[in-house]
Amino acid sequence: MKKAVIAGILLIIVAVIGGTWYYFNRTKTDDGSLTLYGNVDIRQVSLAFEQPGRIQKLTVQEGEVVKKGEVLATLNTDSLNIQKQQAEAQLKVQQQTVIEQDVGTRPEQITQAEAILASALTQLDKSEKDLKRMQVLFNSTAGQAISKQELDYAKSNQATAAAAVKEKQANLALLKHGARREDREAAKAQTEVAQAGLDLIDYQIQRSVLVSPVDAVVRARLQEVGDMTTAQKPVFTLALTNPKWVRVYANEIQLGQIKMGGMAQIVRDSQPNKPIAGKIGFISSVAEFTPKTVQTEDIRTSLVYEVRIYVEDPNDALKMGQPVTVNIVQAKAE
Repeated sequence: MKKAVIAGILLIIVAVIGGTWYYFNRTKTDDGSLTLYGNVDIRQVSLAFEQPGRIQKLTVQEGEVVKKGEVLATLNTDSLNIQKQQAEAQLKVQQQTVIEQDVGTRPEQITQAEAILASALTQLDKSEKDLKRMQVLFNSTAGQAISKQELDYAKSNQATAAAAVKEKQANLALLKHGARREDREAAKAQTEVAQAGLDLIDYQIQRSVLVSPVDAVVRARLQEVGDMTTAQKPVFTLALTNPKWVRVYANEIQLGQIKMGGMAQIVRDSQPNKPIAGKIGFISSVAEFTPKTVQTEDIRTSLVYEVRIYVEDPNDALKMGQPVTVNIVQAKAE
């Protein structure tokens, strides 16, 4: 009875050891390579206009290959073109003001002001002489020759003529000195403001053209001609063709057989006889629970490490999310 129990225990131990060995070595092939399962991964770019507007033109469709700098879409810019014309006119007005202040007063304007001042001085001299004569007559005749009202009128004419002379003298001085430094600085600042407004409109017109930032493949066309778009609404989704990699997950035992820079073969289910060469370019240093996308169900709850195998795929044979088999060539455990 005891021998039967001992034999049973030994059989259980052997079964456990054999199962463990099979679990950790079932992905090894006869030639020493390691087989893992994963999916193709590609970076994506969502393209949107920087400003709102109505889409006027779309130049590409889903699946088309685009080059860096290629125009993909344009917005209607009629209103921006009108604003640009207004900004250009305002800028010209400000520039002319600055030019006039820098050039200063023309000689003809100064000559004209001097002539006006001379006329005012003549009028002042006449009014002063008239006032003196009336004062003499008024004092010598005790107010019999002229009335007090006439004398006051002469005084008023003399004061008005004197004020006009001061005004003309001040105007002539301003013309000779030109604009104040503060006024010139203010005019230049207004010119800079007008130039900045024009530059902003030019920038908005330039950004009304959507171009591809990289070489890529159009994955989705999300809007159509006539749609109103904003910066929060992508127009296209682009899939970057380079770099392209396969994401797989390896447990701790398998991790010892994977080396940076190691070669690998990517096998597709549709064409198993045409593997694509790849190279290990990333090995995570942090363990994580196996994602649900991993095909082997029995290790989904295990701690694994992410591994990326970068591939050159000029013919775009690998599609995003495609499940593939990865054979890591000549994998050797330390």
